Amino acid sequence: MARKPMDMPTGVEIHGSSLRIRFTWNGKRHAEVLTLPTTKSGIATAAKLRTEIVGLIKHGLMDGAQYAKHFPNSLQVLPATSDDSFLAFTQNWLDCRPIAEGTKINYKSLMNHYWMPYLGHVPVGMITLTLLQKIVAETKWTSPQVRRAAIHKVRTVLKAAVGQGKLDSNPAELLELPKKLKKQIDPFKQDEAYQIIAKLYATEHWPSLIYAAFYEFVFYTGMRLSEALALRWDAVDLNRREAHVCRTVALGKVEERTKTGNDRVVLLNERAIHALYFAQAYCERRASSKVGRIKEFPYCFPPSKGQPFVKQTSDLHHQWRPTLKELGIRYRPPYNCRHTYATICLMAGMNPAFIAKQLGHSVQMLLDRYAHWIDGENDWAQMEKLQIGPKLAQYPKQPL
Repeated sequence: MARKPMDMPTGVEIHGSSLRIRFTWNGKRHAEVLTLPTTKSGIATAAKLRTEIVGLIKHGLMDGAQYAKHFPNSLQVLPATSDDSFLAFTQNWLDCRPIAEGTKINYKSLMNHYWMPYLGHVPVGMITLTLLQKIVAETKWTSPQVRRAAIHKVRTVLKAAVGQGKLDSNPAELLELPKKLKKQIDPFKQDEAYQIIAKLYATEHWPSLIYAAFYEFVFYTGMRLSEALALRWDAVDLNRREAHVCRTVALGKVEERTKTGNDRVVLLNERAIHALYFAQAYCERRASSKVGRIKEFPYCFPPSKGQPFVKQTSDLHHQWRPTLKELGIRYRPPYNCRHTYATICLMAGMNPAFIAKQLGHSVQMLLDRYAHWIDGENDWAQMEKLQIGPKLAQYPKQPL
């Protein structure tokens, strides 16, 4: 039996599995999603919040700091103010920086949630270490790593303030950073990679076969998922067996950059070449088909539905997760294809400098991240050397 629709208060609506409130401020319509359940109590809380917001606007008390306080997870552009506040400085600093949109969104989210409710209207020149320490102590951090990220962001902003002469020194430099957790590397065994690729190629739904080629390619090039999704045919030279990595998919768009900001050329082994030839034939078949509205395929791994490229890496899970489940292979995210390539290369004894170049890492990062696979095979061999040393002293037969 269908659930009877609830009468919604003015400006409150159901948005997916959450609630959203609407209001007008400074002649602009705003809609903010709330982390409230779609229950009677949740709706009542949302209505109460909207009434409070409307009251602040009516009495001229709404500003950027109040907005950030009430909607800490908002991705709205922070409204600039005419004074020398931390809010105005941060907004101007973000607007002027040539950074990726995803990075900018991450900055806004952390700044709105943790710093603007306290520092929004504070003049930049009056921000002190004591004030920052008080905020850190009073904040309920969801994890040490979130705390680390938030401190890192405010450090960066205040460093810019020092550079512009608004502060003599950066008070955030003296805030204690939680220890950075080392990312756990969890690659697949080579036999598991073989099984996954073979299973994907065995699918009966031919439009989905492009994902088999995609995963074969990333398993044997070590490219980041977003880099492989953005790979175009004009960046591939099958004769020279090279791929020029110069693009990435971010927030549903192809951007002319890589994660590190540096292009690189990846040399292609036999498995990667096989994946590309398969993808090439796949694209030709799609282009000649009378079915489907897209007839041109500039990207190497187009999705099975009507888009020129896969717009987000999360879409790759639709084929990945069921395949691992059917094979009985322990689940790990698709990004581990990259780790698998790195560890296979290291265990084969390949030069770390070459591997780092293929992955777009520094050699030091490669050695730090994959030290276990560099040393692991040799550790017991080193221990064996103890057996050919001086004759070991004999233990007494009777206790002393």
